[in-house]
Amino acid sequence: MKSYFIRLFNYDQFANRQIASLILNTPQNQHAVNLIAHTLAAQQRWLTRCKYQPAPTDPLWPNWPAESLTAIIDTNHEAWISYLQTLQPKDFEKPVTYQNMQGITYIDTLQDILAHVINHGTHHRAQAGQHLKLGGAALPISDYIFYARELTSTP
Repeated sequence: MKSYFIRLFNYDQFANRQIASLILNTPQNQHAVNLIAHTLAAQQRWLTRCKYQPAPTDPLWPNWPAESLTAIIDTNHEAWISYLQTLQPKDFEKPVTYQNMQGITYIDTLQDILAHVINHGTHHRAQAGQHLKLGGAALPISDYIFYARELTSTP
C-alpha cells in the first residue's frame, strides 16, 4: 500500500506542476491561483493531522502569488513522500483523530485521509482548469491513466 500511495502522491505533484505551469503561462486567473493555493494549504493541514502535530493557524485559502506555487508543490511533495516512507503496512488502517477548523473531532483511517488528499487535489485542479480554459488556455492531459502509462512505457 505504501508504494501505491507514493505513486499517487508522485502523480499529484506531476499534475499540480502542470496546472501551476499553465497558470504562469496564461493571462493571470486569480480563481485558478486561489484554488491551487487552497489545495496546497489543505495538503499541509492534512499532513500535520496525520503526524499528530498542532494544527496550523495559516489560512486554508491563502493569498499566495502564482510564482510561489511550484516551490510549494515541491515542498509539499517532499514532506508527504518523507512521511509515507516512514509508514508500515499496518499504519494505513490506523485511526487518525483530529479536529476540523470548527473544533469538531473526527476519526478517519490514514488510508482514507490519503485518498481524500489525492481526490481533493484532483477536484480543485479540475476547477482551476475550467477557469483557465474559459480564459483561453489549452489544458494539458493530466489524467492519472496517462501518467501511469508513461511510467510503464519508459525503459
